[in-house]
Amino acid sequence: MAAMANCAVVSHLAPKEKLASSSMEVAFLGLPLHNHGQRAVRVASKYISSCSNSNCGSQALKCQSMAHSIRANAVAAPVETMKSAEEKKTSTKSVCIITGASSGLGLATTKALVDSGEFHVVMACRDFLKAEKAAKSVGLPKGSYTVMHLDLASLESVRQFVKNFRSSGMPLDALVCNAAVYFPTAKEPTYSAEGFELSVATNHLGHFLLARLLLEDLEKSESKSKRLIIVGSITGNTNTLAGNVPPKANLGDCRGLSGGLNGVTSSPMIDGGAFDGAKAYKDSKVCNMLTMQEFHRRYHEKTGITFSSLYPGCIATTGLFRSHIPLFRALFPPFQKYITKGFVSEEESGKRLAQVVQDSSLSKSGVYWSWNNDSSSFENVLSEEASDEAKAKKVWELSEKLVGLA
Repeated sequence: MAAMANCAVVSHLAPKEKLASSSMEVAFLGLPLHNHGQRAVRVASKYISSCSNSNCGSQALKCQSMAHSIRANAVAAPVETMKSAEEKKTSTKSVCIITGASSGLGLATTKALVDSGEFHVVMACRDFLKAEKAAKSVGLPKGSYTVMHLDLASLESVRQFVKNFRSSGMPLDALVCNAAVYFPTAKEPTYSAEGFELSVATNHLGHFLLARLLLEDLEKSESKSKRLIIVGSITGNTNTLAGNVPPKANLGDCRGLSGGLNGVTSSPMIDGGAFDGAKAYKDSKVCNMLTMQEFHRRYHEKTGITFSSLYPGCIATTGLFRSHIPLFRALFPPFQKYITKGFVSEEESGKRLAQVVQDSSLSKSGVYWSWNNDSSSFENVLSEEASDEAKAKKVWELSEKLVGLA
């Protein structure tokens, strides 16, 4: 009976359509399915022996046949690698990693890129099942995306994600640092796995490490337009009306960041002040925009990678505001839609971010993109705080130390 049960397990692992060699398939636990097929060969071989020794009769024959089928698929997989470089180039899509792709702007961008027919998207998310459900809810075809686990609040998770991605064998043509957390009503700070204030840890430090580690993968891309995009925010740009709503973003002399944002030996706030959840988010977005510009200065010319940031518009219905008070959540969308006229749907914002990923007219590096009410894009001007070169260099160097790169 045990042998029969194990034959059934092998059968579940081995369908031919699930062992195709293409790395564009939906992956399981961050690894391409053909890796699981190779493991299935070893499992099947073990149970052929078990069945034979136990005189399982017909079950042994079934296992034998199944193993041959699995082995044929696994051995056939490398045929894909025998294609010429030109054949590969025309038969595969560009690959884009999007963090926070299971909802909101990230999911809308994933759909826009997949619908374009030009991209396979790696959905880098904390919740594997939520991401799978989200993909199905917007009608993403199987094989058009891969879900991989990533928790930006854990530097170890970031490193593991990079290992898993490289194990998949996929190239990398674009990286979109989109995920964010926001705790506007929090009275006390929450901390990451490494002990950093959670907003800055997730929105800035996790993305900083991810982008630095994947830079070499992007550099290897054969794409003529490889891009690294960090989503910014109007709330961190103090030369705008929205950016002047208190508390305003201000990194000060970065004494909190220098001390580790741990709330014990240093303030949990970048500027060293008292904790404020809304300001922590805004400060993290300033870090995002400063980091994009520093990437551009350090790497654009020698790598050819386009580095950019953007504000896609006010997505007033996004889950980012789920931690806000109920009255705010009820009034903010109509206020943005009818008073400020700044409201943008998740679908429209996703199309805008997808533009920055793939549109040739938005390929200029070092730019912070915005859109007019008629949805035409333009190069926006960043505030002094969000474009200070000396501060960008300081944030970069302090961040390197905190994530273990220096």
